[in-house]
Amino acid sequence: MITLRKSQDRGHADHGWLKSRHSFSFADYVDPAHMGFGNLRVINEDRITPGTGFGTHGHRDMEIISVVLEGELAHRDSMGNGTSIPPGEVQRMTAGTGVRHSEFNHAEGQTTHFLQIWLLPAARDLPPAYEQMKVDAAGTRGRLLLVGAPGGGTGVLNLQADARLYQGRFDGAESAELALSPQRLGYVHVVRGHLNVNGQALEAGDAAKLQGESSLTLSCGQAAEVLVFDLAPL
Repeated sequence: MITLRKSQDRGHADHGWLKSRHSFSFADYVDPAHMGFGNLRVINEDRITPGTGFGTHGHRDMEIISVVLEGELAHRDSMGNGTSIPPGEVQRMTAGTGVRHSEFNHAEGQTTHFLQIWLLPAARDLPPAYEQMKVDAAGTRGRLLLVGAPGGGTGVLNLQADARLYQGRFDGAESAELALSPQRLGYVHVVRGHLNVNGQALEAGDAAKLQGESSLTLSCGQAAEVLVFDLAPL
């Protein structure tokens, strides 16, 4: 079964300095029908105006992934990390027993556009951890590249969650297939452009939830960029 979640149906928040679209219930946006999907709890599409950002705040028992699309995201945390995340890089932070951090856009005249993703961890009270890496852009061309999984590896974030994350870019005749276990869940989030997911047309901001499916086929892309999650059911 495939269920579509259209971009315009997501939650929306406009705080002036921050404009955000929520795929699942978050903060003041509460929708009992969209509290998460398996162990995927949050996908926020955020735009931060120049010179602003999220002040220091805390998290625990959550696996947090940031994917920067435009601009840069300055990160600082209680583990001693102080970095800048440009487009093409992804960040993984294990909040575990507790982390305090801030995220800012220090660029002049440029909005920072990024995806904030939360996964429920495989265990509680894990040691806090941080990881940042550059994604092989050529490796995402016309295929799904694994960028996050339990145990990590070369070019793969070490996710402390029962999930696998893929990135792909598709245009024209490019296509890709991914085998899925019908006992798990698949989730496709279209970051940019248009493409077909198992024959159904999606555009930027849309998502497809897959339950009981044995395979995923992406095709007919038009400047498309996607994130694909292989998730544990709860």
